[in-house]
Amino acid sequence: MSKVEFAPEATARLIEQGNRRALARAITLVESAHPAHRQQAMALLAALRKDRQAIRIGLSGTPGVGKSTFIESFGLHLVGSGLKVAVLAVDPSSARSGGSILGDKTRMDQLSRHPGAYIRPSPSQTHLGGVARRTREATALCEAAGFDVVLIETVGVGQSETMVAEMADLFVLLLAPAGGDELQGVKRGIMEMADLILINKADGDLKSAATRTCADYSGALRLLRKRSQDPEGFPKALTVSALEGAGLRQSWEEMLALVAWRREQGVWARTRASQNAYWFNAELRHALLTRLEQDPEAAAASQHLQKALQAGDIAPSVAAEQVVDIFLRSKA
Repeated sequence: MSKVEFAPEATARLIEQGNRRALARAITLVESAHPAHRQQAMALLAALRKDRQAIRIGLSGTPGVGKSTFIESFGLHLVGSGLKVAVLAVDPSSARSGGSILGDKTRMDQLSRHPGAYIRPSPSQTHLGGVARRTREATALCEAAGFDVVLIETVGVGQSETMVAEMADLFVLLLAPAGGDELQGVKRGIMEMADLILINKADGDLKSAATRTCADYSGALRLLRKRSQDPEGFPKALTVSALEGAGLRQSWEEMLALVAWRREQGVWARTRASQNAYWFNAELRHALLTRLEQDPEAAAASQHLQKALQAGDIAPSVAAEQVVDIFLRSKA
């Protein structure tokens, strides 16, 4: 996208009209780290209408739990109800090559071909938090495009995957039937953030195991401290079968009930305001760090201090303070 051919206002209107090609190009634009593309992305985001709000559902799960199968079954259930669904799936990037497979459309073949659904895989690159760096901006683009529900699939489950909760209205944790050991294997932090825990694969020989696991998690949830953003009974655990479709309708009804309560109580608006503040501070820190890295004097000082740091002759905090002082003096 060159500056000559890119018109933010016109592109914004195409996205709002539901133009899939314009949406895909816009997400590619916001994912780019090129300085010129970032300027174009900022102009595009500023031109979008802000009065459309989708239900943003963050989804995390343990390896082998069947996230893609669940998302496809759940997504088909939603589009079958007349809703428009966007799926932002994040694939882990190789730390060595930086590449990603991006095979989510292959794993969600039926949903990817449905006219009411849009699936966009993105590489996590080196960004921690279970989501790609620009997933939040991609979500805003999908909202402007008129999608009713945006499903944000994280890379995995763990303490570093909880950043998705800072961009979602609901956080769903997907788990597989297992013994008591898995209860200890799931981090308490992510348990405390979950609004709904869904035990998948509740079918066939695993149905009874899924029921027992659901009871275990229900008991564990009752031991957690009551959260101000929840009505009575939440968070809760349910069993589902992505293969047979069992429990999907009940899960969606529970999500809608929670959304309705949070909107009525003002929790929805307060959470979104808090999330905006969080991302403002995150972007501010990133912008300042980028400016510091691009400053010749600060970059030279940082390079000079590397040997002292490696030799253990200076503390990292002291070295960082020196680089910041040099940067500030260069701007004075």
